[in-house]
Amino acid sequence: MAGGDLYVIVCAAGPAAEAGRLVGMAQRRGWEVQVVATPSAVGFLDVAALERQTGRPVRTHYRRPDEPKPPRAGAIIVAPATFNTVNKFALGIADTYALGLLAEAPGLRIPVVLVPYVNAALAARPPFRRALEALREEGVRVLFEPHPAGAGEDEAAAFPWDLAFTTLTELTTPPEEA
Repeated sequence: MAGGDLYVIVCAAGPAAEAGRLVGMAQRRGWEVQVVATPSAVGFLDVAALERQTGRPVRTHYRRPDEPKPPRAGAIIVAPATFNTVNKFALGIADTYALGLLAEAPGLRIPVVLVPYVNAALAARPPFRRALEALREEGVRVLFEPHPAGAGEDEAAAFPWDLAFTTLTELTTPPEEA
């Protein structure tokens, strides 16, 4: 299923400023991209540039009743995903638009690729490890390699945008097309 509507959910972490790279990769493969930012992520993004790139508004809040319903996601990439978002996603907490989309995605069988950007100190916490395991059990594809605490800026440049998109392609391409 190359193409369709891809939701790129962006959280407030260093690599977020480069989310347009992922958008471009997806568009070149025929996806219509909707960027959804957590409220805290907006300050990390060039919202106007992403809106020009996608032709769609960057969404941060639920739509008003008088607004048209957006197309349902055919797939979702959450990148970068923060410690907070990963834990809330695993628990089914839907206190933001982004988390609301994620809360129902496994039940709707929407493929989700999750790419946390979390340092080793936070990644060592049992609640985070349990969250990753719970999400994997629900079919979420988790791509995660913690970075050393305090090395966030250096590690942001090496964020695996390409791997996230390659993994999405593997999840959404029927076997006869692979």
